[in-house]
Amino acid sequence: MGETNLRVLVVGASGAVGGAAARQLAGHGADVALAGRDQGRLEERAQELGGRPWRQFDAYDLDRCAGLAGWAYAALGGLEAVVVAVGVAGFGPASETAIPASEHLFTVNALAPITVVRGALGILPAGGAAVVVTGEIVDRPALGMADYAAAKTALATWLGIAGREARRRRVTVTDARLPHLNTGFAERPVVGRAPALRPGADPEETVARLVVAPILTAHGASAERPGNPAVGR
Repeated sequence: MGETNLRVLVVGASGAVGGAAARQLAGHGADVALAGRDQGRLEERAQELGGRPWRQFDAYDLDRCAGLAGWAYAALGGLEAVVVAVGVAGFGPASETAIPASEHLFTVNALAPITVVRGALGILPAGGAAVVVTGEIVDRPALGMADYAAAKTALATWLGIAGREARRRRVTVTDARLPHLNTGFAERPVVGRAPALRPGADPEETVARLVVAPILTAHGASAERPGNPAVGR
């Protein structure tokens, strides 16, 4: 158990944002469990972080997505927070986007993260936190990104309502609207080709500020509340 008494599931840990979040949280003393699509990269990152538990999953396997929080709870002996950083980009005119591509964008960018968080909300204790990456595309949707933007906006809307409901149990749900980052994410779309983009922001600084900080803040506030069941687990 880390010195922060904080146990975190990082979903999307085989990607750039999730990998950075897992590394930074471990650096703060948190005990992390890793979940992601790329098994080889997961194993490598788990070993780099000292032999952390990991689980491979596919976004289309919604039953497995729903069970990730329960798996992490068992693997870590408890769970105070969840980071969800999964997604895929897609570009092209709305009238030309094929149905399979649209389905992929909505499954990976909306249904999978929603299902992960839904599973976590039944497990996280008072003072718990979920941070889910959406993106600035929610606030600034552009031409040639209709399905991609719609999927991320659907996720953001769900998070907003679920977060209001979770506050009754003192669980914080954060919609992390990250800017375009220098990770190469946009250059690996499921469909189409990325338009010309401005230089991306620094991933490490952005993840620290918008993903990791909300979890540390929520956990710090929780630890200060006497009698909170998350303390001393």
